[in-house]
Amino acid sequence: MAPLVSRTISFGLLLAKSSAFHSSKTALPSASSSSLLSRAIVTTASSSPFLVAASPTSPTSSTTPARRTPMARRMIGSILDLLSGGDGGMIKPDQALKGRSEKMAGITGLKHYVLNTDLEEVPPGYEVAIFGNGCFWGSEKSIWRMPKGIHSTAVGYCAGYTPNPTYNEACSSMTGHTEGVRVVYNPAEISFVDIMRMFWESHDPTQYMGQGNDRGSQYRSGFYYFNEDQKRLLESSKAAYEKALGGRTIQTEIAAASDYDKYGGVWYFAEPYHQQYLAKPGARPYCSAQPQGVSLPPFETWAPEDLKEKYMPKLPESFWKKHGPVRGCSVVRFDNEPISESSY
Repeated sequence: MAPLVSRTISFGLLLAKSSAFHSSKTALPSASSSSLLSRAIVTTASSSPFLVAASPTSPTSSTTPARRTPMARRMIGSILDLLSGGDGGMIKPDQALKGRSEKMAGITGLKHYVLNTDLEEVPPGYEVAIFGNGCFWGSEKSIWRMPKGIHSTAVGYCAGYTPNPTYNEACSSMTGHTEGVRVVYNPAEISFVDIMRMFWESHDPTQYMGQGNDRGSQYRSGFYYFNEDQKRLLESSKAAYEKALGGRTIQTEIAAASDYDKYGGVWYFAEPYHQQYLAKPGARPYCSAQPQGVSLPPFETWAPEDLKEKYMPKLPESFWKKHGPVRGCSVVRFDNEPISESSY
């Protein structure tokens, strides 16, 4: 019991220092650190980690509880993860929630809120990239704003063991999934390397199982490749970015998407209300990802020689100087529309 109390007190201090997190993401009323700590203890004592709230309701609803629910779940999931051990370790496949055979309701036929494209469609000649780098709301927005070549983006749950998980289940750390982004892109207009660079620079890949205030395996950094070229580019760029970060160890999980076929697949769409969340009226401007303000070294200095011509970046350095991620999660403040090519 003593270790649990100690972790609880420590986390209470963390909560007291995180007023921005509470005001922007959870929409909780202001409270003293002791009352926040009491709320955390009561919640963990009385709730199972995957029955912490009612069924999801759209955060754009006019009712206050509906707007608070998803953010509150996320915070509670982080609290539970810390109280249960604090290291954000992965659950074992045989201990994960069983899930369900039915796909996420409301995704079929759903249009991208900003780009107005079908969320599931992959047009002929287009390719898919899947990654997770912390809060999926901000991570998705950084990609749909890219100036060309992006057919659609979507948020969901990737690289886990539970078929068709819900947000509530994923936030419990009991499905093995991380919050992910799925990108459908035209490689003739934008390179895999451009998307990969945005991935690296939009978060802190040296954090283990979390970003900022969000802690747990559902916030881990990972990129899931579909072919050997992508694997080599990811591994080479990881080594280069690690040096650029001063030798700090990158914790990013790099794995084959096919590794998850035995669990039903690497990707599952999140609920419709999460899709393009930051572009919707009433959205809370929250993103926990922690960009370091450090650029990936020039492509030609780290890319495998035989891949340089095929995967040459399509976005010039002027784009990154003008619109690249800066230290701290700033994407929530940017316009929702794709960046104009004339702006750089």
